[in-house]
Amino acid sequence: MLIARRPLIASAALALPACTAMPRPAARPDPTRGPKCLPAVQVAPARVIRTVAGLRPYRAQGFVVRAEPLGDKRLVHNYGHGGAGITLSWGTSRLAVNLGLPGHSSPVAVLGSGIVGLTTARLLQEAGCQVTLYAAALPPHTTSNIAGGQWHPASLYEPGQVTPEWLAQFKLAMDYSWRRFQIMVGEEYGIRWVPTYLQMPAADDAEPDLSNLYEADRVVLGPGEHPFPVQRVRRFSTMYAESGHLLRQLMRDVQIAGGRFVLRDFATPADILALPETLVFNCTGLGAGKLFGDTGIEPVRGQLAVLLPQSEVQYAYAGRMGYMFPRADGIICGGTFEHGEWDPTPQPERIAKILDKQRAFFAGFRCTA
Repeated sequence: MLIARRPLIASAALALPACTAMPRPAARPDPTRGPKCLPAVQVAPARVIRTVAGLRPYRAQGFVVRAEPLGDKRLVHNYGHGGAGITLSWGTSRLAVNLGLPGHSSPVAVLGSGIVGLTTARLLQEAGCQVTLYAAALPPHTTSNIAGGQWHPASLYEPGQVTPEWLAQFKLAMDYSWRRFQIMVGEEYGIRWVPTYLQMPAADDAEPDLSNLYEADRVVLGPGEHPFPVQRVRRFSTMYAESGHLLRQLMRDVQIAGGRFVLRDFATPADILALPETLVFNCTGLGAGKLFGDTGIEPVRGQLAVLLPQSEVQYAYAGRMGYMFPRADGIICGGTFEHGEWDPTPQPERIAKILDKQRAFFAGFRCTA
């Protein structure tokens, strides 16, 4: 049976919905500007798994990398990194090794087993030297173990008290350290890239400092472009190290390459003269003040509250509330900078203030995921 085409087409047309304008696809978010929503950190005293305090070896005049004679020995200093010990470790160690090693071929001594001592030892070993590290304490009992682990040169010097020559050293140290850490990214050394947000003043009139050159993917975000309860933030990517993990692996590397660790304290430079090595690298951090009479170095205490890990928190933040770094071993919450404090014991009232500031900050998120 033939069906007339015209009535069929007409009836089919009646069954179709009325023609409407197709909606435009939603604009895709600009990956260089977002995300506008981030998971908030859950801040509560019950979530604190440990509290720690560390003494930064701070010098208003910046770190020291220089060589001098000590009896029949050559002594190379590498200390005074403030809050940037992990950040600058490979860089200042390279400066120190380049300064002390030319013309030397016998075994070498390194004083100190924090991050600076370990990186100095590794660079010496890479140059073919036999190395012994002498230290009063080994990881995990070093100041470096307490560090937050962010790659960002902070709490390091007073701008008006450094020389152009020192700034040139600073630039060289950052250049090498920035590149050296990049080839260590991964689970082996506990280093990873993390998006980082830094609170900015309402009016950004200041000239960018040298550290801004080492902020990958840098962008400024204004109101409505981020979830934080502040006006503007600078977002960039940088590297973070799980400090204890990194130090354990560096100790392993030193030992695999034939290095030795000797527990030994040094009260005076005369004690150093008793060592068999004729080239000595001083990486004693805060201890260099007493050992070598450096009155320019002082302790600056930093206290941390470490919260239970949150796998969904994959960003870091710093501002007036302090700072928050996410790590596999916990959420690092800090922000104290206490000059002249020699007691490396967490103070409950300070820890409570850190938690109060962080709790208020994250409660003010405009949007959470």
